[in-house]
Amino acid sequence: MFSILRPYIFSLDPEAAHDLAIKSLKINFLPESFFSVKEEEILETNLFKKKVKNPIGLAAGFDKSAEVYNSLFKLGFGFVEVGTITPKRQLGNPKPRIFRLEKDEALINRLGFNNHGSEIVAKRISENKPMGILGINIGPNHDTKNKSEDFYICLSKLYSYGDYLTINISSPNTEGLRNFHEENSLIKLLEGLNRLKKDKNIDKPLALKLSPDIDEKEMSNIIEIINKYNIDGIIISNTTNQNREKLSDSKKNEVGGLSGKPIKDISTNLIKKFHKELNQNITIIGVGGVDSGKSAFEKIVAGASVIQLYTGMIYRGPGIAKEIKKELISILKNEKIRNISEAVGINA
Repeated sequence: MFSILRPYIFSLDPEAAHDLAIKSLKINFLPESFFSVKEEEILETNLFKKKVKNPIGLAAGFDKSAEVYNSLFKLGFGFVEVGTITPKRQLGNPKPRIFRLEKDEALINRLGFNNHGSEIVAKRISENKPMGILGINIGPNHDTKNKSEDFYICLSKLYSYGDYLTINISSPNTEGLRNFHEENSLIKLLEGLNRLKKDKNIDKPLALKLSPDIDEKEMSNIIEIINKYNIDGIIISNTTNQNREKLSDSKKNEVGGLSGKPIKDISTNLIKKFHKELNQNITIIGVGGVDSGKSAFEKIVAGASVIQLYTGMIYRGPGIAKEIKKELISILKNEKIRNISEAVGINA
């Protein structure tokens, strides 16, 4: 069905197509059983000590303001991450700000954290109980001078509505945000978050979403800091604002973060490196270029406990989670692996 609709969808402006998808999901009438597969129990695993039906998550960036997460669960995702949510409503950067690179099966975006703001999102989730594991991705408003303070505000306002919260320090589209990858800035941020969790008795896992554009020294410092400050998980990785040399599409030099197939191996290699050095109790969520059971399995055997996707759904359609589940089950059977959790890190 999607292959028939795709030429029409791709004739639309990418952001118009996204808005149409959100509107369609608000009236999603398809039953959850339509996207289920046989023997899915082989894919059951845990995320931050909570059971998920399968390890396939939808990454932040699609459901930016927590409008359709329950419809997304119906599409067969094991967990969904909404956001990025900022303290105040934010319009984002000027349009156009999303570009399809069809020849490369990629996207470039410079959206700039457009979302409805923390208060509206908190109210929305409180009135619409999530049907599965819900992550909330948080970040600072673009005009905030003290960006750490915005993370604290969002954590305070939103922690009771999600199963985990993601601290997004890696979008290339918010000026100064990636400075939190620097040693002193990251330490101060994590100390502040841990202090807030203690003061408010917040017992929710925190994940740190990282940039793929880090060198060996930065990676080593980040690993040491994460191990020390009791971060529950990391997400590897966000989009890249580098790595354009091998792209074919004429839009390859648009400013913004590149996602999709071109960053698949970049993020997988980073997952391997982090898996070898991180404390074993820290969960790795792998994201970047996942569009099939094979690419999902590559990230899991590299060390990711679960994976996320977004760009893959743009190119493969809303049935992508179902297709990946079927492929993963086939791979596990061929490899004689009884459960997906047994495959985590076996090739790291």
